[in-house]
Parts: sequence; structure tokens; C-alpha cells
Amino acid sequence: MNNAVQEFNDYRARMNEKIMEADNLVLKRLFNLDTQTYSEGALSTHTKEMLGLVASLVLRCDDCVKYHLQKCHELGVTSPQMFEILAVANIVGGTIVIPHTRRAVEFWDALQQSA
Repeated sequence: MNNAVQEFNDYRARMNEKIMEADNLVLKRLFNLDTQTYSEGALSTHTKEMLGLVASLVLRCDDCVKYHLQKCHELGVTSPQMFEILAVANIVGGTIVIPHTRRAVEFWDALQQSA
């Protein structure tokens, strides 16, 4: 696995475990709600992850972008589809999203190399 991808996954797992160890009911419910939101429903998980990626780019959350990029990659989103997702995010969010798009493309490339 690519080092950037591995570092992201390791950090996320380690910190999520620490957060869950605190046994805070609100945080546990929030994490569960997040998981449930992206499960199959009237919209497919595939569609929901693409929506999550656009929202994350527009909100400029690089960790969220990486998470949704990885989920999209796992779900078989293609590079041409990814660049259309990036285009939507940039139209919605404006040019301030461009630096996040650069980092997204870099992480997408890392995901492609690790496959």
C-alpha cells in the first residue's frame, strides 16, 4: 500500500480507537449516524460517497476528502468519474477549492498506485 494511504489509514484508525475508548455516548452516536448515512438506501452507497466527496471538497476538509476518495476508489469509481466529481465540487465551491483538488488528485494517484 502507498505510504500516504497507509499513514492516513493508520492515523484514522488509531484516533478513532482513542475517541471510542472515551465511551462518550454523543460521539458514539455521531459516528454510528455517519456510518448509517452512507449505507445502501434509496441512493446507492456509490452515489452517497460521491456526494460526500463533493461536500468535503466544498467544505475544504482534507481528511474528509481523503476518506471519501478511498471509499470511492473501493467502490470502483473511475478516474474519468473522479474528475467529473472534482469539476462539480469546483463549480459549487469556487476557486478556493483548487488547492484541495490538487491534494485530492495526489491522493487519488496514491490510491491507484496502491491497488
